[in-house]
Amino acid sequence: MRLDYLLKGLSILEHHGRGDLEIKGLTNDSRAVKKGDLFVAVKGDNQDGHRYLAHAVQRGAHALVIENVERVFRGVTVVRLPDTRAALSELAARFYRYPARDMNLIGITGTNGKTTTSYLLESILKEAGRKVGLIGSISYRFGGKSLRASLTTPESTDLMRIIREMRDAGVTDIIAEVSSHSLDQGRTRGLNWSRALFTNFSRDHLDYHSTMEEYFKAKSLLFDSLGEDKERDQVKAVVNMDDPKGKVLARITKVPVVSYGLKDDCLVRATDIESRQRGLRFTLATPSGHVPTTSCLLGQINVYNILGAAATAFSLNVDLEIIARGIKRITIVPGRLQAVENKRGLSVYVDYAHTPDALEKVLQTLICLRRTKGRLITVFGCGGDRDRGKRPDMGRVAGNYSDLAIITSDNPRGEDPAEIADSVELGVKESGLKRIESGRSYQERGYEIILDRRKAIHAAINMAKKEDIVLIAGKGHEDYQIVGNRKRHFDDVEEAALATDTARRSA
Repeated sequence: MRLDYLLKGLSILEHHGRGDLEIKGLTNDSRAVKKGDLFVAVKGDNQDGHRYLAHAVQRGAHALVIENVERVFRGVTVVRLPDTRAALSELAARFYRYPARDMNLIGITGTNGKTTTSYLLESILKEAGRKVGLIGSISYRFGGKSLRASLTTPESTDLMRIIREMRDAGVTDIIAEVSSHSLDQGRTRGLNWSRALFTNFSRDHLDYHSTMEEYFKAKSLLFDSLGEDKERDQVKAVVNMDDPKGKVLARITKVPVVSYGLKDDCLVRATDIESRQRGLRFTLATPSGHVPTTSCLLGQINVYNILGAAATAFSLNVDLEIIARGIKRITIVPGRLQAVENKRGLSVYVDYAHTPDALEKVLQTLICLRRTKGRLITVFGCGGDRDRGKRPDMGRVAGNYSDLAIITSDNPRGEDPAEIADSVELGVKESGLKRIESGRSYQERGYEIILDRRKAIHAAINMAKKEDIVLIAGKGHEDYQIVGNRKRHFDDVEEAALATDTARRSA
């Protein structure tokens, strides 16, 4: 694709060099540059692409898009724009020939539940015979092909490339988890959404957004832009109206709203809910009729996830019986209240809950499932170099609901794990839970700090009895732990399974 065509319509401040160059690839990562590529220097929170211009040229970049002209490279075209971050999305959309046009593109945003809802909706649409692609925090997949996800919502160059690959493979419906970071950074500009689904809103990512108001403003960008590129009556917003922010989004959006929730005035509802150890049973109620619905997923939190997926499918005119079958097909979502199989018969769950609201909802679910004399044992921590303010809140929630809580390391990154644990401990203490002194019995309520995550998981499972429930929270599907600048293999599910086996053999 010619450079002058790519740049058409952009606000060019300076242009040095040829405009008729044939551009073979597009990237904002100098490490990925190949000969003939266009390199776009983007300023991020931790890195500035302008520092890597020489590296991009060395690797074969034929043209550079920048904000600051500090150096001219011989034989390389340099174009200066006022905002390279904003331009990157438009350049990517044009380079990949606007791949999402005429496709059914569904965006899911919210603090919690995006992944589970995306799995459910994917299952429903496949049951309806559609060719589905999914872009989410666990993987990007379509047509039997699966790529490990590096970001919940990829950078715009990767996002447009993936969508183009999906389109070329015959995919008709794409489900994408849309993070607040991606919306704020404009990674999804140039995409014409058919549906936008809102799950819920609570505290998260304040290390990036600074305030809850800024965080919600980023989320609302998805709904504010609906209908700009398509006929508005063809686009719909699917909104959880039981969440207070759902009502705000319903007022913001310019397209028809499909409401869901447990209240009588919601368009798509769940009635006669039965929550059991083996899953959920309820009646899915819609304006088109009612259908009995069962799921292996647990708790009210998953009732909402199911309703979000069902309401979106309903808005796409999917038959209710097909919706119910698609819901039933999902038996597991990796790292989301995932039961760990073990020969001891223990109830051990791994969950991604890393916000106070998510942790509270998971613990509320498990409390309802535990046996009369059973205890709830929680292993959890908080990530380093992230929102510090939520740490006492996480501790308070764990202390309020757990009989035994073990504070451990999550992904400490560049912070001291002990200092992170100290902040979490403040909240646990506020809940009234007392620290268990060394050598004392685990039969009483209390908490302990075991910074080594492996040892913490083993300790929790070793103290568990058959009537107890063990929750390992915070990392979910992640199979790594970040300590300092080192990323090492660590999988909560694997470690919990190993712990149950070790405890069985030593018993």
